[in-house]
Amino acid sequence: MSKTTRATQVLARAGIPHTVHAYDYDPEATRIGLQAAEAMGVSPGEVFKTLMAAVDGKPVCVLVPSDREVSLKKLAAAFAGKSAAMMRPPEAERLTGYHVGGISPLGQKRAVPPLVDAAALALPEIFVNGGQRGLQVRVRPDDLVRVLQARTEAVT
Repeated sequence: MSKTTRATQVLARAGIPHTVHAYDYDPEATRIGLQAAEAMGVSPGEVFKTLMAAVDGKPVCVLVPSDREVSLKKLAAAFAGKSAAMMRPPEAERLTGYHVGGISPLGQKRAVPPLVDAAALALPEIFVNGGQRGLQVRVRPDDLVRVLQARTEAVT
């Protein structure tokens, strides 16, 4: 497995300190973020899952702790929309250029407005997908928010 991906390249180019962590990806896992946390031996609240959604039909990227669920009502409100829905996997893959289970908020094929759940700001570091299945990057949340130019709001 290559530890250099579009996601890690974005962090390196921006001079963002990060570490790369490989783990045994289980394609049968029903909750990928929870499986990643368990495989790496870290708290599920430190591993943020990358979700692709649409608010009033427009794509957005949202990062939430893997042990929580996003509130579609709060997500829509965060983007000043009326409704939000999760994107179907084929559409998310086409939009991001990543495979489901390996979708990173960094280095997506098409930039969409990102949002990082406010819970991240209470942690010294978080894990986000590194751009391929079985790869996570550990980064400070404020650095991630800055490089993504993301908004932060409680959406779980």
